[in-house]
Amino acid sequence: MRLLVTRPEPDATALRAHLIAQGHEVLIEPLITIKFDDTDPIELDGVQALIVTSRNGLRALAASPALEQAQSLPLFAVGPGTAATAKALGFQHVIRGPGTGRQLVSFIIERADVNGGPLLHLSGDVLAYDFATELTRLGYHVLRPIVYETEPSDRLSGSTAARIANGYIEGVLLLSPRTAAIYTRLIKLHGLLDAARDMTYFCISEAAAAQLEEIAPAKVEIAAEPNLQEVLALTARAASQSP
Repeated sequence: MRLLVTRPEPDATALRAHLIAQGHEVLIEPLITIKFDDTDPIELDGVQALIVTSRNGLRALAASPALEQAQSLPLFAVGPGTAATAKALGFQHVIRGPGTGRQLVSFIIERADVNGGPLLHLSGDVLAYDFATELTRLGYHVLRPIVYETEPSDRLSGSTAARIANGYIEGVLLLSPRTAAIYTRLIKLHGLLDAARDMTYFCISEAAAAQLEEIAPAKVEIAAEPNLQEVLALTARAASQSP
């Protein structure tokens, strides 16, 4: 299949390699740009554990003087990809949680001391789910420095818009509800609803798929679990079924 990858760099290029290995042709159109400038400092004094819901939080930490101190702390990671990145950075106590922030709340309260030090969430400026509010309600002290910022695209590139319009792109990968919402907005902006309706969408979750309502696509595939490995399982199956 000819697939469009919409996730930010550098993850888009890494994903492209996986998809090419499956036999797909892959175009990249990041719909969000990640920025690490002018963000909050990472201060770890008294912190009992870290919470990471994105590889970008770990990338910010890797560039911080706090990295060495952080490596000795327990780290709660959403999903297998973030957990693997943490281990690659030298974290010895990585606790892999479920694939969404909402599910992570119950996972953390079973393992973190409510009377211990603060939990520190390495977060971006926009959250899919503000689980810190729920943890605070339960008595935890949660710190949330903004360690990266996200900038949504305001247009599709001319080449991508043209390829959608002429039916060249056969499938689109959407790995977050926010990305799916941006994609839908841009499809409407460019007047591509009819062309977009005919493509297959590989979505990381029901929440991401729900953002496609205005497109009303003919075919939506949803990952069995909200992580990249399960999305790749969908694209591998599609590759095996393609002529």
